[in-house]
Amino acid sequence: MSPLELVKLTALMERTEGIPSIRIGLIDGPVAVQHADLSSERLVEMRRDDGATCTQTNSTACLHATFIAGILSAKRGSLAPAICPNCILLIRPIFADSAAGHETTLSAPPEELAESIIECIDAGARVINLSVALAHPSTAGERSLEEVLHEAVRRGVIVVAAAGNQGTLGSSAITRHPWVIPVVACDLRGKPMNDSNLAGSIGRRGLMAPGDAITSLSASGETITLGGTSVAVPFVTGVIALLWSEFPAATAAQIKLATLQGAAARRSSVVPPLLNAASTYEILWTTTAGR
Repeated sequence: MSPLELVKLTALMERTEGIPSIRIGLIDGPVAVQHADLSSERLVEMRRDDGATCTQTNSTACLHATFIAGILSAKRGSLAPAICPNCILLIRPIFADSAAGHETTLSAPPEELAESIIECIDAGARVINLSVALAHPSTAGERSLEEVLHEAVRRGVIVVAAAGNQGTLGSSAITRHPWVIPVVACDLRGKPMNDSNLAGSIGRRGLMAPGDAITSLSASGETITLGGTSVAVPFVTGVIALLWSEFPAATAAQIKLATLQGAAARRSSVVPPLLNAASTYEILWTTTAGR
């Protein structure tokens, strides 16, 4: 079974490729925007003060961000999942383009992450993809992050975040926030991967999505296969973007509630149910379209 079939996403993708009025905030590394399978007219680079760009195609940051961008925004027909190519992707680099490697999780201080989130909100993002972990947490930093997540609630911006890949029982200031949808990675049988973090907040408000041996874009211009919770997050983000494209008048609360309700029953206190795009679409069709 393919990752798209596992979360019943194929029918929704056949219905729509997304619309440009739906903007996705990608807080990650710099993206190889020249990749032939990305449409430059759908990419908006939000430069950091240092003008971060994808200059080293073998860097962890560039590889990671380009991979996630491929899941969200690659052209249909590419080897990447290419969930919402007609949505606008707001690229907000938060990691330096340095250090070669194939790590699947990168981290940022909570203060910098908070700044990046508010910049994406101000730029019109409707949903924000956080395939990141927190580094150097502090009380003040986590407080600023919490305030920004409260602002996302007030502004109607949905935040989707990786549960983490340490294989532990525990949450972070991101995944504990009641507005955030935390995402656990699963294999193609729908079973949670051993290195995915689990927690009560994740089990109550989170989702599982494909995160095992996913193929997407490489910054070098080809494709690569990676896994982890970082990889699972854009499946949820992409579904939300497609749903909002189909139901543009829906509120953030309606989209988020339907996305969570469309999943299977929550049978575990720490393991969330599997994302189900088809059921979520039916819920929104019934409640939002008035049918």
